[in-house]
Amino acid sequence: MPVAAALRGPNRGLLVPGHGWMMEVSKSNQTPTMTEHVHNNTTDDAINTLLQNGLFEGIPLIAEMLANAAMILERAHHLKVGAYERGEARNGQANGFKPRGLQTSIGKLALNVPQVRDSSGPFHSSLFEQGSRTDRSLKVAIAEMYLQGVSTRRVTTVMEKLCGMEVTSCQVSRLTSELDVQFELWRNRPLPEIAFLILDATYIKVRINGAVRDCAVFTAIGIRRSDGKRMALGVSAAISEAEPHWRAFINTLKARGIGIPDLVTSDAHEGLKAALRATLPSTPRQRCQFHLQQNAQAYVPQVSMRAAVAADIRSIFNSEDLAHAEERLARLVIKYQETAPALSAWMETAIPEGLTVMLLAEPLRKRLRTSNMCESLNLQIKRRTRVIGLFPNENSVLRLVTAILMEESEEWETGKSYLTLTAPHALETTHD
Repeated sequence: MPVAAALRGPNRGLLVPGHGWMMEVSKSNQTPTMTEHVHNNTTDDAINTLLQNGLFEGIPLIAEMLANAAMILERAHHLKVGAYERGEARNGQANGFKPRGLQTSIGKLALNVPQVRDSSGPFHSSLFEQGSRTDRSLKVAIAEMYLQGVSTRRVTTVMEKLCGMEVTSCQVSRLTSELDVQFELWRNRPLPEIAFLILDATYIKVRINGAVRDCAVFTAIGIRRSDGKRMALGVSAAISEAEPHWRAFINTLKARGIGIPDLVTSDAHEGLKAALRATLPSTPRQRCQFHLQQNAQAYVPQVSMRAAVAADIRSIFNSEDLAHAEERLARLVIKYQETAPALSAWMETAIPEGLTVMLLAEPLRKRLRTSNMCESLNLQIKRRTRVIGLFPNENSVLRLVTAILMEESEEWETGKSYLTLTAPHALETTHD
C-alpha cells in the first residue's frame, strides 16, 4: 500500500499515486502557524486522494495521511518547537522518518514515523503505544480462544480469517505463555487472614489419555477478617474430590496466609470432610443448608410429602437460636419415625451439621449458612464452559476458571463489604 503523506516536492504539491504531482491552492498570504499548515495541507490532500482513488481505496490512504500528520504534530509537541522554528525551549532535533506498518480494521497502514535525536527522552507516538485498541482487541481475541482450549494452530487460522492478518504461532505461544504466568501468579499470591471460608467443587468434562472424564474443579471464597469483603482465594483441578486432592488444595490456602478461619461452610462430601479434619481441625464446619434440603428429598417415601418435609426443615433453620432449633429437630425426628423412618434417622444425624452457624451472631447467619456463593460462581463457570463442551486437558480447564475467578474477585474486592465484622464473632466451643 503506497504512502500518500510526507511526499512533497519543492513546489509544495501533493504526489497522488498514479496521478503525479498536484499543486496545492494557497488560501491566504498570511503565514500559517505550524498547526494550521499541517491541518490545511492534510485536509486538501485527503480530499484530492478521495476524489482520485474512490471511497474504497481512498479511505486507507486518508487514514495514512491523518496518522502521519498527527505524528508530526506529536513530534513538534515533544520537541517544543514546530518545523523550522527556533526557541530556547527546544528539546532535541527532528531526525527524519522511519517506515512502519500498523494493522487496523480498514487494513494495514504504511506509516512514516517521525524520529528525533539529542532529546531529553525518547519520542513514542501514541499510535503505537503498548496496549493500543487494535493491539488489545487482538490479544483479547487470542486470549479468549486460548482460554477455551483452542490449539495454537487453530488460533492462527481463525485470526487470519477474521482479522485479515497473519498471526504466527510464535506470537500466539508468547501471548499464551504470558497469560499462564499471570494466572500462576494469581493462584499463588499471598492471602490476608480469612474469617469465614466457603468451599465447593464442580465437574467439567475433560479428555484425559484419550477418554472423556469428569474433572473436579475446587473453588474457595473467603471473607476477609480486616474489612468483611469477599475474595476468590484460589482454584484447583483434579480427577476427583478424593481427600488427598482437597487436602492439598486447603494446605496451599493455609500456606498463602489465610490463618485459622472461624467457620468453614461446605457440602458433606466425605473427601472434603476428611481433608478439613486433617487441615483445619479446630475450625467448626457448617454444612450447607441448601444441600441439606436437597439431600432430604432422597429419604422422603412419597412425593406428596416433599413440600411438608421441606417446610419442616426450613422451620428448623429459621429458628431464633440453637436451643429452639434443636427442640424443633427433636419433635420432627419423632414425627417421621413411623411414616418415614429413613428420613427420621437421617434428620437426627445430618441436620445438626447444618446448625453450626446458629452459634454466630444473627446478622451473620443468613450469609454463611449455605455455600451459595460458590454455587453462583460455579454457575458462571458452567455457563462459560458449556459452550466449549469438552476440554483437551486439565490445564485448559484451570486456565479458564482462573480467568473467571480473577474477574469476579476484582469486583468483590473493589466493592462494598459483604459482612460487618465490628463485633466479636468467634463461635462458642460449647453450648447447652
